This record gives sequence, C-alpha cells and structure tokens, in this order.
Amino acid sequence: MMGGMASEETRTITTPTPPATRGKTGGTATRAWATRLVVVGIMLSALNLRPAITSLGALLEEVRDGLGMSGSVAGLLTSVPPLCFAVFGVMAPRLARRFGPAAVVCAGMAAIAVGLAVRPYTGSTAGFLAASALALMGIAVSNVLMPVIVKRWFPDRVGSMTGLYSMFLAFGTSIAAAATVPMTRALGGSWQSGLTVWAALAAAAVLPWLPVLRDRGTAEPSAARAQEMSAEDASAEDASTAAGGGAPAGSRQGRTAEGAAPALRITRSRTAWALAVFFGLQATAAYITMGWMAQIFRDSGVSAGTAGLLLAVTMVMGVPLAFVIPRLATRLPQQGPIVLALGVCGLAGYAGLYFAPASGAWAWALLLGVSNCSFPLALTMVGMRAKTGGGVAQLSAFAQSTGYLISIPGPLLVGVLYQSSGGWGLPIALMAALMLPQMAVGVLAGRDRTVEDEAAGAA
Repeated sequence: MMGGMASEETRTITTPTPPATRGKTGGTATRAWATRLVVVGIMLSALNLRPAITSLGALLEEVRDGLGMSGSVAGLLTSVPPLCFAVFGVMAPRLARRFGPAAVVCAGMAAIAVGLAVRPYTGSTAGFLAASALALMGIAVSNVLMPVIVKRWFPDRVGSMTGLYSMFLAFGTSIAAAATVPMTRALGGSWQSGLTVWAALAAAAVLPWLPVLRDRGTAEPSAARAQEMSAEDASAEDASTAAGGGAPAGSRQGRTAEGAAPALRITRSRTAWALAVFFGLQATAAYITMGWMAQIFRDSGVSAGTAGLLLAVTMVMGVPLAFVIPRLATRLPQQGPIVLALGVCGLAGYAGLYFAPASGAWAWALLLGVSNCSFPLALTMVGMRAKTGGGVAQLSAFAQSTGYLISIPGPLLVGVLYQSSGGWGLPIALMAALMLPQMAVGVLAGRDRTVEDEAAGAA
C-alpha cells in the first residue's frame, strides 16, 4: 500500500537473497537479467490497465450509434469495469498461488489483447459486452497482482517501484483518452479501428513476461524460502508476545507473508467499513468520469477531439499527485483535511459542468482530475489503518472488493437518468450529491486508529 511505502522500504532492506541466486555467479546474472525484464513488464502492463475503459469513453457516442445502444445500455457498459474488478479480482490470489503471479499477469495481458481485438467486430451489444468482460478480467487479475510482483521482486524498492507503476497506469489512462479520437481519424474514421489499436499495446505487454516464465525456476524468488520466512516470522511474533510485548519494530514479522498473522474480524471495524465505502464512492466518481465525461463535453458543443483531450487532462492529473498526496497523507495524523480538499475540488468541478460545461471546460477537467486523486489517498489510508502486513492485506481485500461492488450502480444510474431526462442536469446533480457522503466517510476513514484495535475492542 502506498501509505506504508516509506516504512515498508526500511523494513525490507535486509531480506535475504533468494536461494536460487545466492552464491552463484550465473544465477546472479540471470536474476539481474530477469529483473530488468520484470521492470519492463511492470511498465507495459501498467500502461494497459485503463485504455480499455478510457478509449471507449472517448468513442462512446460512435459505439452507441454503431451498435444501436440506448443510454441505459451504455450505462450498463460503463458499469462493467467495477463489476469485473469485484468478481474477477477475487480470483487473482488463488490463481497466483497455483500458477505464480507473473504467469497470471502474462495471461491477463493476453486476455486484454484478445478482448480488445475482438470486441469492435462482434456486431452486437451482447458480443461487445462479452469481449469487454474478457479484457476487463485480464485487467482485474493484473490490477490485484501487480503490487504482489513489486513486493516479490523489489522488496527494498517497494515505494519507488509502486510510484513507477502508478505513473505508467495514469499515463496509459490519459494517453488512451487523448489519442483514441485522432488515431480513429487517421485510420479512416472507423470506431472499430480506433478501439482495436489498443490491442497491440496489450500484446506487446505479453512479451517481457515470456522469458521470465521460461526461466522462473532460477530467476524467480523462491516460494519455499518465502514459506520459511513466514514460519520464522510466526515464531518471532510468538516469542515476542510471550515476553509481554508486541512484534519489535523492523522485525521480520512486519515484512513477510500475511499468513503468519491471525485473521482479523475485519467487519467489526468501523474504520474498515468507512474506508470500504470511501473506496466505493471514489471509484463510482472515477468510472462515471471515465465513461461519461467526454460525452458530457461533446453534448455541450465541444468537439470529439477536444473532449478526449479534456478527459486526458483529468486522468493525467493522477501522475504527479499520485506521488504528492500519499507523502503528504503519511505526514498527517489524520487525513480528513485532504479528503475535504479533494471533495471541494469535485463539487466545484461538477458545479462548473452544470452551469458552464463548454466555456470553462479546461478548468472543470483540472478540478475533477484533482478530485479523482482520492484513489491514491484511499490506498494510502489502507496502509495506515492497519498495524501488520496481514492486517493491511485483509483491509485491502475488504475495502477494494466491497468498494468495487458499491461502485457498480453509479455509471448505470447516470445512463438511466441521462436517457430518461434527455440531458445532463440530473446526472451531474447525482455526481455532486454522491460527493457529500464520500467526504463524510473519508473523514471517518482518515482518523488516527487501526482496524486491529477496533476489531479487538469489538470482540
């Protein structure tokens, strides 16, 4: 989690060299070579985690006309991403245990490539939805496992590698929004071609993982050693507890497999629930923005190309702020002020969309881009609201799975309101109204407390 990067980096510096490479010159060279490929794989994979969504948002009007979609069905289409993230993301840990996280991410990139190549040519709304779901399944499992790969391969550089991953994710999000319409025109004006081109980027992301998988017996960190370290950590924690103290700061217990820690009754924590609802509401705002904002600007008289650029500006705000906000958050005992500041930016952006969508379009895009940086703040708070690695893992799984389920109805409801009212007044009012509970639960989630203490107190 981003909120725990600094401390996590400090704790993991002394992680032993995996036995597959320790004491072997050839093994060390193989490890270094594989590590470079993993860095390339992480960057290319991160680039592919959002273009399937933002490229569609830029051409949603053409897709609707080409497939004969109603506004309600288009709203369903914009609700598919969080649904797939909630459903398929749950499968990722089990698949990783069986096949390894690198293999699953490689398969995820392949699924994205196939889904994006197929969906424009299915000829029906149902086929388009099914192919989109295939691509989103690949995104879902890769989204969950990328932090696992970062921690496995770069235990002493978790913060910097997560920052690199976040930067490329935001860059991929924005470049797809900005470039899809111009590329569509350059390819003859066919929306099918404009959407299909992103399959090539996903196919390229498969390539770095193939040599890693081929040589993973010597290059990849040892699972046996990870289990050994988990056992050592559990013993250390038991010894510390028996002595009447907690796990010592900087001990292995804080930096290893989450399985050594006892399971929390996470649902007994009010902070966990507040964070889950905050995550869900910020995800709702993000997917409404990615799916509908370009259309809002186009309906107000902005050209398709400019609308795509405006969406890109909103998305690209996540590149610098993904570094700034987590670092600021970790310096504050409570993150409520940041939550409120981001919420005010969101309310101002929605007010601008309602009263003057075209004349102040660039300002509203910037404000909504700042507001959508609640995502890195949510990840930071996940890391800060738990004491142990096991607690962070449980809180992350609970907050994200519950949050994505909460976010599913939002884009669909926006489509229904747009279809029934014939304009954007009611949908924008809904977006602004949802910002108020987001700010309220965000303040609760940002209080200086941990889920372990709350769960123990509720027992």
